[in-house]
Amino acid sequence: MVKLSARPNIAARVWNDSVKNLELAMSIKQKIFSFVILLSLFISALQVSPAAALTITGVSPASVLNNVATEVTISGTDFTADVVVTLTGGASPVALALQSWSETSLVVIVPAGVTPGTYKIQVTTALDTKEFGAFTVSAPIPTATPAPFGRPQIVMDSYRTNVGEIKYNEEFNLVVRLHNAGQVRATNIQAVFSSPDLTPTKTGGVSAEDVINADSRVDISQKMRATTSLYGKSGVQVDLSISYYDDKGTAYSEKFTLNVPVKATNYVAAATATPTGMKRSQLVITSYESDVEILQPGSLFSLELGVQNLGNASARNVTMIIGGGSSGGSGAGGTPQPGGVSGGSGEFTNFAPVGASNIQSLGDFAPGAALVASQKLIVNVSTNPGAYPMKITFSYLDENGNTINDDQVITLLVYSLPNVDVSFYQPVGTLFVGQPNFLPLQVVNLGKKMSVLGGMTVTTPSGMLENAQTLVGSIESGGYFTLDAMLYPDIPGPLELTVTIDYTDDFNQPRTITKTLTLDVIEMEEMPVDPNFPEGGGGGGGGEGFPPVEQEETFLQKAWRFVLGLFGLDSGQPVEQPVPIYEEEPIPVEPGVRGPKG
Repeated sequence: MVKLSARPNIAARVWNDSVKNLELAMSIKQKIFSFVILLSLFISALQVSPAAALTITGVSPASVLNNVATEVTISGTDFTADVVVTLTGGASPVALALQSWSETSLVVIVPAGVTPGTYKIQVTTALDTKEFGAFTVSAPIPTATPAPFGRPQIVMDSYRTNVGEIKYNEEFNLVVRLHNAGQVRATNIQAVFSSPDLTPTKTGGVSAEDVINADSRVDISQKMRATTSLYGKSGVQVDLSISYYDDKGTAYSEKFTLNVPVKATNYVAAATATPTGMKRSQLVITSYESDVEILQPGSLFSLELGVQNLGNASARNVTMIIGGGSSGGSGAGGTPQPGGVSGGSGEFTNFAPVGASNIQSLGDFAPGAALVASQKLIVNVSTNPGAYPMKITFSYLDENGNTINDDQVITLLVYSLPNVDVSFYQPVGTLFVGQPNFLPLQVVNLGKKMSVLGGMTVTTPSGMLENAQTLVGSIESGGYFTLDAMLYPDIPGPLELTVTIDYTDDFNQPRTITKTLTLDVIEMEEMPVDPNFPEGGGGGGGGEGFPPVEQEETFLQKAWRFVLGLFGLDSGQPVEQPVPIYEEEPIPVEPGVRGPKG
């Protein structure tokens, strides 16, 4: 029993020992592996890392002004967050504030007030330091202040006269003190005196000075005399105009008004001679008219002019020039002047003389004398409607033998009225009393231009008219307008038909064209009774009426009946059947029977 129980315990111990040995071996292996790893980390930690490659490739801007703070960008590589930037090369380093950074760019601020000079920019990290040279700090260039604008300025300090108060016809000296209140000198000073009451003497009212320096004063004078009455005046106005230049040739001008006192004196108005009336002649067209009331292109007319001398002197050798002109003769003082009467330069575009020239001799005109002069003229066919002035010249000698040319203008009106004819466009036969009669009226434009007409009315005192009023409108040259009226005459004999057409002329005035047409009217004759005429006339009363009138059948009617026959329709020739007329027979009434009303 003892041997049997010991065997299992030995096996268990062997198993346990094996497990422990295995666990121990694995623990040793893990420790060795961990040791190897720690050793490798320690060896790598002991190795020295290579230095970072810090570089500066550029600075922008490379020059700044010291009056304001300026941002500067530094370009390079391997910049770190702990970077420090300094401005070196001066008396002491200047730290530059860092605005932003990256591995390749730094933005720093160069403060204002840095001493001008050439510096270096130093960049320092934990591992390295680099510098960038030739960075310039400059002071701003001062702006030149422009010199103040300078010009001469002439003003008047004072003025006076050598006599104090002036009197009529007394010569005095007017002295004016001028002051140059400007910054530069004035050159070529000229002073001009003028007054409606004073007359300059000796210098003609102009005084001059060569130079007036800045802030200097100069007196100028002008002798003058009062040549007009000073009665009732306390002072006389004098205008002073001054012109001058600066050293650059720029022109300036000033104007001043002076008031010169007048000495109070009991003036007595001097007697003035009564002027004698000047004698001269004056020819005037007092009236004019044409023998043709309406002037139209191509009209030949006589123009009558009423001429009268309204002056107080005689006019000798009066010549009337239609269209305008002149005549030579002796001038003032009797000096002969070349040339005769000139009338060919007048205006004759619209009106031209006919039968005689445009020059007529009217003889002598005593003061108040008048006559009527006549001139035949024609209106040019190319003249358009309108109002046309006509120049008329009267050339004559006055009492001293001087040639006087008086030009006057009259106005002539030219119309272009419609030239139309009113008639019948077909013959009108004899008219009968009380019967409707057709009136074929027409209006024809015989003129060379289009005519615009208004309302057209047909009237007669001897009958009644229908369709006797209409609006015409425009009618071209050679065109026509028709109106078909109906007339019912009242009495036999000559009948006057009046046609009236309204229109507006070229001057917007209403006008009327009136044309009278005469027609013959007779009584209606009774028709004689034919004894062979059947009674009844086809009416009632038992007459047989008119026999049907046979009409010859046309080709188309025959063809139509042929077509009807092909279709089996009635193709017989139509025959007019008389309409039966029935006579009314009286209704018999039995005695003693009352009607509806009892």
